[in-house]
Amino acid sequence: MHLPMSPPVSSDDLLARCHAIAGLTLGELADMAHVAIPENLQRHKGWPGMLIEKWLGASAGSKPQQDFPELGIELKTIPIDRQFTPLETTYVCFAPLLMAPGVTWETSNVRNKLQQVLWLPVEGERTIPLAERRVATGFYWRPNEDEDMLLRADWEELTEQIITGYVESITSRQGNALHIRPKAANGKVLTDALNPDGERIKTRPRGFYLRKTFTQNILANAFFTP
Repeated sequence: MHLPMSPPVSSDDLLARCHAIAGLTLGELADMAHVAIPENLQRHKGWPGMLIEKWLGASAGSKPQQDFPELGIELKTIPIDRQFTPLETTYVCFAPLLMAPGVTWETSNVRNKLQQVLWLPVEGERTIPLAERRVATGFYWRPNEDEDMLLRADWEELTEQIITGYVESITSRQGNALHIRPKAANGKVLTDALNPDGERIKTRPRGFYLRKTFTQNILANAFFTP
């Protein structure tokens, strides 16, 4: 099996690439791609996702668009335990703290990222050595009407607080499906935002994340619903 030299030409091509690596370990994929395996993920948290992107031919990198922009598909690797339960929340995108006027849920980057997702579960239990963690079977997901309503309600509530200058009051407990948390390598990284008086302040960058309860339902519907 060889690394693809070009992006996938269709959603079927992408899914076929997914199925080709299902059941293989991260160590096997790294060896075949001639990629070094880090000792652990403490300083290389995104390594499994970047390795899998190589095998699937993703082209977007960290740009604010889908991982496969030609297909309108976002890739989300998700670490799971033996019961197929997500082990962590899923990062979606940065939360813009100085929002352009007129942005709605329909035109937001969150919805753009989540309009069609290729979920790829990977074994993530710390008792399993990194090189021995296996890749599960990938699957496509689009938010159904109920899921879209949940995400929209959370996004609108959180965005309202950002726009009105209350970003510092947002807590990770807000949101049923989607929540906001600080997103930076360390506390020294700061970005611009507004306070309630409309004045610019410095604060930590924030990111939108999907709750584990939300992604658990996605996995359950994909693997355990008849």
